[in-house]
Amino acid sequence: MASNHIVSSSQSALNSHSSSPSPTSLQPSTYREYEPEEIDWDNLGFKVMPTDYMFIAKSCLDGNFEAGQLNPFGNIQLSPSAGILNYGQGLIEGTKAYRREDGRIYVFRPQDSAIRMQIGAERLCMPFPSVDQFVDAVKQTALANKRWQIPPAGKGSLYIRPLLMGSGAVLGVAPAPEYTFLVYSCPVGIYLKDGTGALSLYVEEEFHRSALGGAGGIKSITNYAPVMKAMRNAKGKGFTDVLYLDSVNNKYIEEASSSNIFLVKGKVISTPKANGTILEGVTKKSVIDIAHDLGYQVEERMIEAEELITADEVFCTGTALGVAAVGSVTYKGKRIEYKISSETISQQLNSRLVGIQRGTIEDKRNWIVEVK
Repeated sequence: MASNHIVSSSQSALNSHSSSPSPTSLQPSTYREYEPEEIDWDNLGFKVMPTDYMFIAKSCLDGNFEAGQLNPFGNIQLSPSAGILNYGQGLIEGTKAYRREDGRIYVFRPQDSAIRMQIGAERLCMPFPSVDQFVDAVKQTALANKRWQIPPAGKGSLYIRPLLMGSGAVLGVAPAPEYTFLVYSCPVGIYLKDGTGALSLYVEEEFHRSALGGAGGIKSITNYAPVMKAMRNAKGKGFTDVLYLDSVNNKYIEEASSSNIFLVKGKVISTPKANGTILEGVTKKSVIDIAHDLGYQVEERMIEAEELITADEVFCTGTALGVAAVGSVTYKGKRIEYKISSETISQQLNSRLVGIQRGTIEDKRNWIVEVK
C-alpha cells in the first residue's frame, strides 16, 4: 500500500461527477419507511432517517481511492473478518447541508472534516481520500438527496456522515488489505428534542473517554462505544450527557460524549486545550473565530472542574448539537445552575454561526461550500 500524505488533492484524483451515475438513472432506495412529505419536521429530532442514495468508493491497490459512485441507500456486505468488525479500524465524520431561502444548497466546512479524517487515517494506518475527493463525495450525496432537505424555514438540515473503514478481511492484528469510503445522509431537526434547549451535564469521575497517547483526538469509531455505559447511567438519572475528566489527574475537564465544552467568566471564554485526548471540533474552531470577531478573549487551557462552580455560563459545541447552552452541571453531588437567555454569550455565538450557515450573515472565511 502506498504511503499517503495529507494533501488537498491526490495526483490520481478523479472527477467523480464524470463517472458516478446520475441520481435520475438510479432507482432510489426502498430501504426507508417515510417519504419527505410525510416527515414531521417540528418533531423530527436527531435520529436515523434513511434517504435515497449513498456514495461508495474503494481503495485501489496503490492506496489511492477510485472515483466512487452513488448507490441506492441500503445495507452493505462485509466479510466477518473485516478489519472494521474485528479491530475497529474505522473513522467517522459529520457535516451538514442547508437549503437557503433562495433554494440553493450549501455544506458547512467539509474541507475541515476531510483534513481531520486524513489525520485520523494516518493514526490508524489507513489510506484516505484526498480533500477534493472527500468534498466532492459530500456534495454528490447532498445533491442526490436534496428532496430530503427541509424547506427554507430553518427547521433542520441534512446531516451527512462520511465513513472510512477497513473493509478487507484480516485475521491477525494488522491493517486491512482493502478500505471503503462511504457517505450517507439523514434529515435532522433539533438535537435537543425535549424542547428545553439546554443541556444538563453530569461530571463523570469513574470512567474516562480517552488517555494520553490514545486515539481521543481523532474521530475513531472506538471512542464512542466506551462512553455508552457512562451515558446510560447519567441519562438514567435524568441528565442529558456526561462531562469527562482527564485520565491522569481526574480533575481537568475535557469534553462531553460527542461535543466540546466552553466556560464563560466575564468577557473571557475558556475551553480545554487539545492535547491529543480532546477532539478538535470543527464547530469549536468556528465558535472560537466568531468569538474573536465579536471582541471576546478566548483561552485554550487546562480547566479544573472546580471552575465550573464559579463560571457565569457554560455551553457545548458540535456538528450535531450546534452551540447549546448548559443549564446545569452536577459535580461531586452538587448541582450548579447557569443563566439561560437570549442575551447570553452562547446565544450570541449561536446566532452568528447559524446566520453564516443560513446565508443571512456574510461568510468572510469561505466556510460555506455551494452544492451544484
